[in-house]
Amino acid sequence: MDGVTSTDPTDISAGDELVVRSVEGDREALVRLLEFLGPGVRSGLRIDAAWRTALDADDVMQTTYLEVFLRVHLLEVRTVAGFRGWMRSVAENNLRDAIKALQRRKRPDPRQRVHEGPRTDSTVALLDRIGAISHTASRDAIEREAGALLRGALDRLPESYRVVVTQLDLEGVPIDEVAAGLGRSAGAVYMLRARAHDRLREILGPMSRMLGSHT
Repeated sequence: MDGVTSTDPTDISAGDELVVRSVEGDREALVRLLEFLGPGVRSGLRIDAAWRTALDADDVMQTTYLEVFLRVHLLEVRTVAGFRGWMRSVAENNLRDAIKALQRRKRPDPRQRVHEGPRTDSTVALLDRIGAISHTASRDAIEREAGALLRGALDRLPESYRVVVTQLDLEGVPIDEVAAGLGRSAGAVYMLRARAHDRLREILGPMSRMLGSHT
């Protein structure tokens, strides 16, 4: 056989080759690597019993796999050990963010609420939350520019990220309804939201903080 199927990641040199190929954009190599390393990362996740009705290891791994596909090109240590450690940190970060959001859900803080009424208000609130607004800008200027800025960024997100941000942050759909529509747990939706906000920050970049400041 040739190609990825002949590469055994249990052979450390072959495994390192898979990592390099994955970073360079070989999706088949990346799938092979995830099949080999994913179960070990999953088995290392520790979810407290208090959260297991709203979150499980499969939820964490689904979002982790998506993040790996989106960001593997940024991996610096291009070895099996480096990839495994990075993937484990991505998974643990996803789990941590989900639990934080579930805790806030039990003790809601009004200051964390994004959707506040009209669509324009929720758009501005979301951009403010992810740090994309200059607080020296006028409210009118921000509102004029916010919609176009956010639409362009949302179009660049994976579909699941875009759906969660649109429904949860902009339209104010209750978390349980968003979760039911996606066939995911509430914890999984919170993970998707956290990662979507991260990607929006990256897409919008530091220049977005000038929103409204040139008027």
